[in-house]
Amino acid sequence: MRVLFMCTANSCRSILSEALFNHLAPEGFEAVSAGSFPRGQVLPRSLDTLQHAGISIEGLSSKGNDAFEDNPPDIVITVCDKAAGEACPAYFGPALKAHWGLEDPSEAVGDEASIDAAFRATLAHIDLRCRAFFAVPFERLGRDGLKRELDRIGTL
Repeated sequence: MRVLFMCTANSCRSILSEALFNHLAPEGFEAVSAGSFPRGQVLPRSLDTLQHAGISIEGLSSKGNDAFEDNPPDIVITVCDKAAGEACPAYFGPALKAHWGLEDPSEAVGDEASIDAAFRATLAHIDLRCRAFFAVPFERLGRDGLKRELDRIGTL
């Protein structure tokens, strides 16, 4: 199963989600990420946060959703924060779609410790959702049941 995490810039939340998902994923699951307006560069603090958590940053890059036209995902999860008024990117196709909104830690203000805490809190939130995802009884759910579970996880 291939999961695409999408956000606007593909430099922070979707990158953190891709890396943590793949870190936790059992065999047969893979995450990728993309942005509707990719920044072209992953935020260094995103990479530092992952490395401090012991999560590989190998292969992470900021890219657009056109990178997956020839190999579409099974599930698309947007992680942009509706409260921030962002336009969530849309992916058209047969993939199941869900929204797991996350506050953007790159918008955090304050001293270095406060900003680092915002990135760690976002990673912890992603961890909670990824673990809930991997606990889903995929073999017992049809498409509608899986969609309900994905939507539920987005409220955690």
